Amino acid sequence: MAKYLIIVESPTKVKTIKKFLGSNYDVAASNGHVRDMPKSQLGFDVENNYEPKYITIRGKGDILAALRKSVKKSDKVYLATDPDREGEAISWHLSKALKLEEKDIHRITFNEITKTAVKESLKHPRAIDMDLVDAQQARRMLDRMVGYRISPLLWAKVKRGLSAGRVQSVTLRIIADREEEIAAFIPEEYWTLDADFTIPGERKPLTARFYGTEKEKITIHSKEELDTITKKLEGAKYQVAEVKKGERTKKAPVPFTTSTLQQEASKVLNFSTQKTMRVAQQLYEGVDVKGSGTVGIITYLRTDSTRISDEADASARAYVEENYGKEYVSAAVQEKKSGKKIQDAHEAIRPTDITRTPFVLKESLTRDQFRLYQLIWKRFAASRMANAQYTTTSVKIDAAGYRFHVSASKKKFDGFMAVYVQDEEEKGEGNLLVKEISSETQLNFKSFEEKQHFTQPPAHYTEAALVKTLEELGIGRPSTYAPTITTIINRRYVAKENKNLYMTELGEVVNNIMVQAFPSIVDVNFTANMESLLDKVEEGVVNWKTVVSNFYPDLDEAVLNAEKEFAKVKIEDEVTDIVCEECGRNMVIKYGPHGRFLACPGFPECRNTKPYLEKIGVACPKCGKDIVLRKTKKGRKYYGCENNPDCDFMSWQKPSKEKCPKCGGLMVEKGNKLLCINEACGYIENKSQKE
Repeated sequence: MAKYLIIVESPTKVKTIKKFLGSNYDVAASNGHVRDMPKSQLGFDVENNYEPKYITIRGKGDILAALRKSVKKSDKVYLATDPDREGEAISWHLSKALKLEEKDIHRITFNEITKTAVKESLKHPRAIDMDLVDAQQARRMLDRMVGYRISPLLWAKVKRGLSAGRVQSVTLRIIADREEEIAAFIPEEYWTLDADFTIPGERKPLTARFYGTEKEKITIHSKEELDTITKKLEGAKYQVAEVKKGERTKKAPVPFTTSTLQQEASKVLNFSTQKTMRVAQQLYEGVDVKGSGTVGIITYLRTDSTRISDEADASARAYVEENYGKEYVSAAVQEKKSGKKIQDAHEAIRPTDITRTPFVLKESLTRDQFRLYQLIWKRFAASRMANAQYTTTSVKIDAAGYRFHVSASKKKFDGFMAVYVQDEEEKGEGNLLVKEISSETQLNFKSFEEKQHFTQPPAHYTEAALVKTLEELGIGRPSTYAPTITTIINRRYVAKENKNLYMTELGEVVNNIMVQAFPSIVDVNFTANMESLLDKVEEGVVNWKTVVSNFYPDLDEAVLNAEKEFAKVKIEDEVTDIVCEECGRNMVIKYGPHGRFLACPGFPECRNTKPYLEKIGVACPKCGKDIVLRKTKKGRKYYGCENNPDCDFMSWQKPSKEKCPKCGGLMVEKGNKLLCINEACGYIENKSQKE
């Protein structure tokens, strides 16, 4: 009897796949990569056409020995690692490590771990796709070059253990640029004016918002401008000028890609990108379903595509028709339009069987698995459903040369929203208009509602917003978003507080060095171009060694120049006038994982340390003591009183020594401007005026 060996990446998949196949098949796991470049060196030969050096990863010797024994006993070996760049490379490394002859290599891939998909893949084995492998090798070597050449400079300049990365460093730059925008933002005042009317025979008043005039929209900048308008409107007659009725369609969503799943899970479930990928991996590899054993319940989780197989599409439409009715089935397939190449031509992320509803699986899944599966299931079902339909009404009301607006929409047909509703979709749909309104309707003015507002700065990045930005800019790929964000948080370059990402002091130092010494590495366009070159390697259009050989000499030159520059800087601990209470020496400022701190120079004999509170030379407006630079528990910077907790003064912006000439209050720095901390005062001036 013939004996077949299938090699996969993870032990969980072994359990799932074994169940589908007979006793002739043996399934074994490589536990991820088995070969890599050595950790102790750069890992490739610059003189010999950038040839990479590969060695067996420490701890994988026993796994490879066991796999070699299994290969000897088998008539045929199938390499069934993940269906992407990384998976293709693992298969290639396995073929080399196990010394499989070219004729013996049978590469199979499946987008979902189900009986049908696995059995179908066995009927269509292929050779290893060397374009995919070369794209992975090029990516790995570029990452190595950046990490291994630049990180030692950061160790020398700041502290050991820091790292730079090809995608990581540009991601840090994106966050830093947003923080600078926020820091420099000056709020501008504006007002809204709402008018309430009563209509004979109607219980509820009608509320209309000030628009401007018939010809143009007017923004009200101050209370004075508002008072001028309300004065003109005193005793005015309000008349319905126009009533427009129409229809609006809300399109059904497309199924999830890796990026959109990470964004939605962050917003709806409050999952980090790392957690989303971990839980999705569990759902893909297989969970124990009561009555069915171990089964993969979603398709492959690393994808840029919104494509769905014909079988899954037909199955979903049939399910929708049976459970919701024919009118709920979408007329045409929703496809995401994108000018960019779709990586690996995978399907979107979807349930492997739509009849396996979240309710059916609830008892078989952990809470996190259930919540993520429910999100994926609902999104996929919704993607095969009809659009939601709304009736809309827009009313224009004129008085004394000014115009007010009322608009509302009412759901006519829920369509896909019977299954899937995003929170923000329901907002703003509560405006209920009077049943019938026309130009003859009598409006009785009741009152004005005046509200003061201030423009808001750009929002801090959340993980969801950062993933969206990285995808839009073409930086990284689905498999890199989660590890990149996790790395910059773990390195304490970025602090995550209440979903928002903030630069830490350490992150600012590292980013400044990268921007000064390696501008191209942290340039968004350069990194995006590099990604598109790697895609061209994958398509077989560009040779991978051409990409590597063009990149390395420029990097090498930049590193050598930076080393010379850094050599001029004497890196010594800054001595302070604070005396160590344990041994009497003057304490020094050092960098740690949380930023700067005070340490005794007598280490290791004296191990005394304490927080470093940097005085900025400004007195606290509440108690007169010094204002110092402080950090939140997660590492975000702010300015507070040294007398905390007895004095609760704090400011996110740096206080200035200058006093407000208008009210005598504290001024704070905002980019190149100084503004009064008291919003009611609103005084602003350019820093240069003082300088």
